[in-house]
Amino acid sequence: MAYPGTLHRYTRRLVAFEHTNPTTANSQQPPPRHTLLCIGGLTDGLLTNTYPSKIAAHLPPTWRVAEVLLSSSYSGWATGSIARDARELGECVKYFRNLSSPSQNSDQQEEAKIVLLGCSTGCQDALEYVIGAERSQRPAVNGIILQAGVSDREAWYDIASRMPPPPGSNPSSETNMIPALEAAIATATKMVKEEGKPDDIMPKDLDVVRNVMGEPTTAYRTWSLLAKGGDDDFFSSDLDDDALKGTFGAIGEGVRVGLVWGSEDEYVPKFVEKEKVLARWGGFVRDGGGVLDEEVSGVIKGASHTLNKDPEEVVGELIRRVVGFLKGVEGV
Repeated sequence: MAYPGTLHRYTRRLVAFEHTNPTTANSQQPPPRHTLLCIGGLTDGLLTNTYPSKIAAHLPPTWRVAEVLLSSSYSGWATGSIARDARELGECVKYFRNLSSPSQNSDQQEEAKIVLLGCSTGCQDALEYVIGAERSQRPAVNGIILQAGVSDREAWYDIASRMPPPPGSNPSSETNMIPALEAAIATATKMVKEEGKPDDIMPKDLDVVRNVMGEPTTAYRTWSLLAKGGDDDFFSSDLDDDALKGTFGAIGEGVRVGLVWGSEDEYVPKFVEKEKVLARWGGFVRDGGGVLDEEVSGVIKGASHTLNKDPEEVVGELIRRVVGFLKGVEGV
């Protein structure tokens, strides 16, 4: 299937694909001033998620939507980090803000607005962008939408509890993959914290992430994804208040935030009370000075993790919320 749009090269080796808005493609409208940047999750790349192109058809004429390609896209996540992702996103934000900046001869005075829409691990990227150690070195954004921000740690334990142990395990003591998962976490933690080998690939017999997802994974990324307190561990339901003050509570003033989960998200364990968790996160956003968009935030009935195979009315509800969020950012 062909997707009409524009491919933007925002660094020498990285691109973003802007979807054409079919309702304004042949009109005399000026180019959109504001940009919604979509960031996919692990293994995602351009066009792997279907809803960005559908969002394009419903955007106000003042907004464009573009999917961002990062070094971590496709298989690059296994040797990457959310800190690297945030640095690259900073270059993308800078590119689109400069693209939309009013010229000296223009009557336009309004600064271009940028919103990050994360899907799955793209949510970690979006949150890292606004709270990470290097945030002062990046151009600010006006809002973030976290769609399917799930805990990799909890998801992996949930999956491992339902998977058989790897070959060579003791069948009398190991009934699932959790012992292998915990051995991998212990090894990765030792390699990162004690041996100074964060960039080394995990030993093959202990690389549970590779065994499931097919990519050799560094000790650092294994630790970051799977260990409690790892750099990717923003969304676990068991995190204490101090941890959440350092994440949702650190978003800061002026940044609009949307928190969206699907009722049928296959990567959220059944014991997680979705509405309760989202409300808790939202409380820390407000306490830290962020602007929680309560009309947009919440659980979408019938929505799966990426919504790729969901009914039209379910995807339509996500689109309605995203468009409402953008209008709020723009002050419409």
